[in-house]
Amino acid sequence: MKFVEIIGKTKEEAIQKAVDQLGTPVEDLEIEVLEEGSKGLFGFLGSKDFKIKATVIVKDTVETRILSFLNGLFEVMNIEADIKIDMNSDSAKVSVIGDSAGQLIGRRGESLDALQMILSLAVNKTPGEYVKIMLDIEDYRSKREESLVRYANKMARTAAKQRKNIKLEPMNPYERRIVHSALQSDTYVTTYSEGEEPYRKVVIAVKR
Repeated sequence: MKFVEIIGKTKEEAIQKAVDQLGTPVEDLEIEVLEEGSKGLFGFLGSKDFKIKATVIVKDTVETRILSFLNGLFEVMNIEADIKIDMNSDSAKVSVIGDSAGQLIGRRGESLDALQMILSLAVNKTPGEYVKIMLDIEDYRSKREESLVRYANKMARTAAKQRKNIKLEPMNPYERRIVHSALQSDTYVTTYSEGEEPYRKVVIAVKR
């Protein structure tokens, strides 16, 4: 919790100093008077300054929940990273950039997917409210998408050339959607998924 203790000749002066130092509007501060001031005799003899404690009021929003969860995790794991949040009406795109944050991605993004799910549970704790959380670390998802599109097109050319269906490696739903989307307008092949999670895979089938 962010706070400062400030001394001023008047309560108003102390509050204004707190506002300036914290960079926070007074309506977002909780003010506690620690020591009452007084003007003293003739307005200056024996005068006593005011001492206040100003605490920033933390509002419970999607952004604060995301930041609280991730910053707490990063502190425990000794990770230094910047967090950027792009909010829409019903979704939040969270981007994490930091050299040491890459350890949270895991093999083929498995740890990243798990962290995204846990973050979603932490954020969507209010009944009746749901915000879709999309978490990316070190631009992994965009890089993975580019790689999958290249891979899908390569396998599609192979399938069309050999006139033989090709089963791709098991993928999660997000990755399968990328492959389906990449090949949905292909002239020579079509795609469908088969199998059960977590071994469900995309089949690139030659059009007859």
